[in-house]
Amino acid sequence: MLEFKSAPAIDTPRLALRAHTLDDYNDCVALWASPEVTRHIGGVPFTAEATWARLLRYTGHWALLGYGYWAVRERATGLFIGEAGFADHHREVNPALDPPEAGWVLAPSVHGRGLATEAVRAILEWADARGWRRTTAMIDPTNVPSLRVADKCGFQPYANATYLGEPTILFARHA
Repeated sequence: MLEFKSAPAIDTPRLALRAHTLDDYNDCVALWASPEVTRHIGGVPFTAEATWARLLRYTGHWALLGYGYWAVRERATGLFIGEAGFADHHREVNPALDPPEAGWVLAPSVHGRGLATEAVRAILEWADARGWRRTTAMIDPTNVPSLRVADKCGFQPYANATYLGEPTILFARHA
């Protein structure tokens, strides 16, 4: 049974994680149009149309599954800095990447400040409070910053795989 139809608010010392709204669209377009952001996520910047579909998918995850992604903003400035959350993408990867799959992406302008780790720890705390026993993640083996975040947050690699013709590492974290 679903507990949430929309992302509940989560506050950390430096971050505000909230449900995406239509007001986030332009910020999302700018984030996903960045070649630096998409370098390890498909390798090609997203169009505004693809970002719109992504925004709708976020809302759909919450409505259908009771979990999804949050928009991440700096509390001090209100600046949109990225997204973090959980999804079920029905990925065709072997071995299977069982949902919920954790994911995170932050704007290059805030890299290196520990904000991704702070956001991921917050969503994992939320997941733990729901009684989730396991979460997974998929990370490009060349994405060293995300590999560090995964390690700091308790994710352990369980398989090397190929996804969409590219090598990837599958991770799991147990509550």
